[in-house]
Amino acid sequence: MSDLGAVPVPGQFVLGEMTSTYTLPPLPYAYNALEPHISEQIMHLHHGRHHQAYIASLNALQKNYSAAAAANNLHEQLALQPLLKFHGGGHINHALFWPSLAPAQSDDALYPETKAPSLVAAVAAQWGSLGAFKAAFTAVLLGIQGSGWGWLTHSGSGSSSDHQLSIVTTKDQDVPVGDVVFGIDMWEHAYYLQYLNGKAAYVAGVWQVVNWTTAEARFTGQRPASVDYITVTLSE
Repeated sequence: MSDLGAVPVPGQFVLGEMTSTYTLPPLPYAYNALEPHISEQIMHLHHGRHHQAYIASLNALQKNYSAAAAANNLHEQLALQPLLKFHGGGHINHALFWPSLAPAQSDDALYPETKAPSLVAAVAAQWGSLGAFKAAFTAVLLGIQGSGWGWLTHSGSGSSSDHQLSIVTTKDQDVPVGDVVFGIDMWEHAYYLQYLNGKAAYVAGVWQVVNWTTAEARFTGQRPASVDYITVTLSE
């Protein structure tokens, strides 16, 4: 992810004191706004408990890491890095996920050709059509073994017409490489209470609530993905 370098990110440490405290970003819609495709119950649990738990763990781990760095305890710093990567990734990935969604009856979700003309054109150029792209992405999502994420990323510079799109997956809470257009959470906590083991039905539901306006803004560079996960206040 090309814009991770601007903030402290798990796996990219500078020895010294960490003073940032991460907070839960508010949803850009009501908890019941994605019904019936994603239930209100799941949204409360997913956002208010799971995402919050990643943030709480990340903040606690950062304090421990800072203490270890101050004590020049390299062994402890190395021992903490896998946990920082996991919980920090959990925060980043979810903070990218929430703005990727929109109520199914909103213009943002209903009209991809209108709300994301540059992205839809690039998708059609690579996959033949928006429908073919969705089918290809769905196949990748359903092929994920265990917990993970599916992402549409882009790379390139200058005009969005020069950007290469890629469908990629990440395991557990690893963060994607490349600039994120949107992502889909394939952890069981994202769907099991509503869809049980029906992953295909869950993915079909998510396609009804993709926020194409956000996707277009990320693709064209008008909304760097970092704005969604850098919700930071400095501790005293």
